[in-house]
Amino acid sequence: MRHTLRLLAMLSLVPLAGAAELTYYIGTSGGQAKGILRGTIDAETGKLSEPTLMVAAKGASYLAQGKDAKILYATSEVAGGGVAAYALSTDGKATLLNAENTKGKGATHLAVDPSGRNLLAANYVSGSVASLPIKADGSLAAAIGFNQHVGSGPDTKRQAAPHAHGIYPDVAGKFAYVPDLGTDDIFIYRLEAEQGTLTLNEPKSGRVAPGSGPRHFAFHPRGGFAYACNEMALTVSAFTLDAAKGVLKEIQTLPTLPTGASAAGASTAEIFCLPSAKALYVSNRGHDSLAVYAIGANGQLSLIQHMLKVPATPRGFGLSNDGRWLVCAGQKFGTINAYRVDPETGKLTDTMQSVTAGSSCCILFAR
Repeated sequence: MRHTLRLLAMLSLVPLAGAAELTYYIGTSGGQAKGILRGTIDAETGKLSEPTLMVAAKGASYLAQGKDAKILYATSEVAGGGVAAYALSTDGKATLLNAENTKGKGATHLAVDPSGRNLLAANYVSGSVASLPIKADGSLAAAIGFNQHVGSGPDTKRQAAPHAHGIYPDVAGKFAYVPDLGTDDIFIYRLEAEQGTLTLNEPKSGRVAPGSGPRHFAFHPRGGFAYACNEMALTVSAFTLDAAKGVLKEIQTLPTLPTGASAAGASTAEIFCLPSAKALYVSNRGHDSLAVYAIGANGQLSLIQHMLKVPATPRGFGLSNDGRWLVCAGQKFGTINAYRVDPETGKLTDTMQSVTAGSSCCILFAR
């Protein structure tokens, strides 16, 4: 009996061996970019595998997974700016299904709406947003929803025109939020998934301080609050969020750099909330750091850590679905580092695990 119990105990460990490796996808853009890559991280040690090329692609700087986990979407440098759909295979490769125009210039960010019916895209250069229906096989139809932003900000060099920098549907699929670096707005759209339309809300936006340049956005995992990192001002703003009306109200803004640090050549890039809602992370390019904030019950933030000397130019990072790991990509040298997340505080510990993928700038953990 004792031998039988021991054997059963050993056999019970077999499924865990397969689950101990987490997969993530790497988007690349720049001189050393090759396309979309795939990497893994050991869920116990943080050891990173050497990334492998899934598919050659130009301008795949941001990625999103379809409702069907076998489909991946990416920004794509087609004429006028665009997005592309890829089918994932069990051998770790990806096959291009098709690419579609986003009716604007410089597609820089995308997201799949919760219904899985539409791909939403933000065009940075032209300051516009588009929605593209997703077909049954995961490929994209021509854009049917389109909105052109108007406005400007006080910085005449960077804010002479609108620059939509991200697009984020809420968990209910009722609204989509679009930080616009050029106008200092976070535009709020009513999302009609069946029709694939985006209609400006009333009020049309949440606002940040003039000249802040909002870039990316994150929802509080339990609802009621949201956060934006402001690229130009090197700040992070917290908002209350009315789920029924879509309205944002700013309640706090904090710096993302350590006290006394030089802001010369620095700018924020990515922002994510820990799935447990205990912490929020913002990357600082130039300063090459990750700012870590505790999230209070009132949605407000308090700085608890600066993780220094992260990969140079940390344009993107990703959090594992279980919230135990943060993988950070440095676009300048293509360095990718792994950090262990403290489950109680959200603080980071450098695992000293590092690999390279040229011009890496987006990390997306697979579902």
